[in-house]
Amino acid sequence: MSPLVQISVERLANAADLPLPAAATSGAAGVDLLAATGPDADIVIEPGMRCLIPTGLRIALPSGYEAQVRPRSGLALKNGITVLNSPGTVDSDYRGEIRVVLINLGEAAFTVKRGMRIAQMVIAPVCAPVWLEEAVGANESKRGSGGFGSTGISQGLSDSPPQPKEN
Repeated sequence: MSPLVQISVERLANAADLPLPAAATSGAAGVDLLAATGPDADIVIEPGMRCLIPTGLRIALPSGYEAQVRPRSGLALKNGITVLNSPGTVDSDYRGEIRVVLINLGEAAFTVKRGMRIAQMVIAPVCAPVWLEEAVGANESKRGSGGFGSTGISQGLSDSPPQPKEN
């Protein structure tokens, strides 16, 4: 089992009646974030548009941790709604309200209603880098400087792009 991490959380006035983040199942990696919009203030996101959605939560993460705000797979598949800066990072020293940048990549307008599950948040450890400025070539790897798609789709495939088939 993963270690338990205590996180202070504050419900702001706009989320006073909403539940705290919770995992949907015992094996879930993340907790659901809810929209803390006004009681009668649905937010309509038109296709191609983005919007900042409040959650009404402030958190105090321990040093060495971050919160990653990620899309909900059901919203993405069914409605084309995703988190634009995915994963969004909440740093351990941020104390403002967590807000989620949603974008509508679907074909129809999408309405965000108060209390709707809009994203998920995963708490993760962060490694602090210590940079050693030196020639990296001395640490050459099998992959080398190969970039996007250079390792192929599966083992044994060439790194060259697929060629169209002739009929």
